[in-house]
Formats: sequence, C-alpha cells, structure tokens
Amino acid sequence: MTTSTCNPELLAALAELISLFPDWRVGQTMANLAIAAGRTDSSGVWELEDAEALAAARRLIERNAGRRMENAA
Repeated sequence: MTTSTCNPELLAALAELISLFPDWRVGQTMANLAIAAGRTDSSGVWELEDAEALAAARRLIERNAGRRMENAA
C-alpha cells in the first residue's frame, strides 16, 4: 500500500503520456500502465503501485519518444 500523497514524478509521467497519446482517455492510460507493468488480471489497475506505474510509464515514454515528432507535425 502506498501513502496518501501524490507522486509528482508519476503525475509528470502521466502528463507526458497524455501528450504522447492524446486519443487515450485517463482510464485507458491507467489500464495501459497496468498492462505494461505486467498486471493483466481484472484487478490490475486497482492493485497497481505507484512505483510500478512510474516504471511502466517511463518505459512507454522511452519506447514511443518518436511520437513527439509525429504529434508536433
């Protein structure tokens, strides 16, 4: 279980993912993070820890860095 404070690094990563994938809704973004973190069961989003989500977000950002140029064009 995590603390009740917001993780600023995770929030920044979510903002970056939203800019990379503007068609994703927030729920889709969270579901995709859970899947990227290996949480494929039905409770994956619910059980996703901040550290797992941040690591998954960083991987998704790194793998899709080329989308920045596509989105800017």
